[in-house]
Amino acid sequence: MKGFVSVCCFVSVLALATPEEEEVLDSILRDRSHIEETLRLAAEENSGDYAAALQRLRKIYHSSIRPMEHAYKYNELRQHEISDGEITSKPMVLFLGPWSVGKSSMINYLLGLQDTPYQLYTGAEPTTSEFTVIMHGEKIRSVEGIVMAADSSRSFSPLEKFGQNFLEKLIGIEMPHKLLERVTFVDTPGIIENRKQQERGYPFNDVCQWFIDRADLIFVVFDPTKLDVGLELEMLFRQLKGRESQIRIILNKADSLATQDLMRVYGALFWSLAPLINVTEPPRVYVSSFWPYDYAPNTSRELFKREEISLLEDLNQVIENRLENKIAFIRQHGIRVRIHGLLVDRYVQTFKEKMSFFSDPELVFKEIVDDPDKFYIFKSILAKTNVSKFDLPNRDAYRDFFGINPVTSFKQLSAQCSYIGGCLLDKIEKAITEDLPGLLSSINSSKNPTLSSCEATGCGEKPKNRYRRN
Repeated sequence: MKGFVSVCCFVSVLALATPEEEEVLDSILRDRSHIEETLRLAAEENSGDYAAALQRLRKIYHSSIRPMEHAYKYNELRQHEISDGEITSKPMVLFLGPWSVGKSSMINYLLGLQDTPYQLYTGAEPTTSEFTVIMHGEKIRSVEGIVMAADSSRSFSPLEKFGQNFLEKLIGIEMPHKLLERVTFVDTPGIIENRKQQERGYPFNDVCQWFIDRADLIFVVFDPTKLDVGLELEMLFRQLKGRESQIRIILNKADSLATQDLMRVYGALFWSLAPLINVTEPPRVYVSSFWPYDYAPNTSRELFKREEISLLEDLNQVIENRLENKIAFIRQHGIRVRIHGLLVDRYVQTFKEKMSFFSDPELVFKEIVDDPDKFYIFKSILAKTNVSKFDLPNRDAYRDFFGINPVTSFKQLSAQCSYIGGCLLDKIEKAITEDLPGLLSSINSSKNPTLSSCEATGCGEKPKNRYRRN
């Protein structure tokens, strides 16, 4: 089965071992009870409330945000149209890093797949050549990438745009597992510095960007013996710009070094990554050994265990906040769509004001789109609406946008109203200022009943981009 390994060497040895030898072999496996305790896998969830909240979120998006998306072709500007599958999808945890650093072994360990016919293949050489999506299912089975992309109920249908060569390198693995009921793991091919992107047969960086944009947590895994930073890794960290709050650095296989050497490697890792992560507060670094076997003797096992529990708590926080993060993400998306609608409206209004009977429409609009500051396009949005200058899109993007979509194909916002449906601008502003904060406050109130709804969300305020994903 593609993406799986049938039986590993350890299983073969175990099958031939005597009962005494089996006891010795079992003793080298690490205790996993803390994983279930930290992630609270035994706790029952009220799935009915969660499903109802998602349904309300989906209704708000379709009735209040999507109409403006379609009216002003927002998807052609940002190339990110939100599907129902993305709204209802579980949090995504993405594993990135050089080859053979332990990404697949870490997933095997978290899910308890080691020494089963279904564990991800691991080895000292580059082994994972596919993007492997591990998700929940009623039975264990593999799903080909072509099937995943064709299924509109999943959130992976947009991946079709990367071509058939990529879909052949995409595989899904479904299995019944408590953790996978709450989260989806994505294992990626390891970065090989001497391999050019063209040799992969598909746009590797673009595919990575697609997953990065949708990931709730990003684990960048390193091996103490592979700290060299090359062009492909530099490109990866450039793609991670703006996502620093989701990034966690993992120094894996830490028990393979003596304590003094580990300290040197830890410092070398920061020295290598400092030019690539230019932020005031660097991402959290976890130092441990994430695989099923016991730590090497005479190493800092207590430190490694605490680091592992800290990482699990980090993962659990993402799982428990998944609905809040989803609402915040849709609200942030709604703010961007609203700004786009206001800008297109301003371009259309300026074009109509500058046109006369004898004017050449193409020359008039070329002057506007080439120098929008001359006509106060962006400044008027800042002056007349409560939009932050940091949320305004790139001016050059609109030159390309209107190159494909003529300005005459858009109506002004004042004309986007109907007696039954209301006005597009009113609906999206109500979603941003009332509906989505109200949905968020109802969730927070159930967790903390003493907190009033407007204390939790500031629901009476005009839209500000405060609901960033944590």
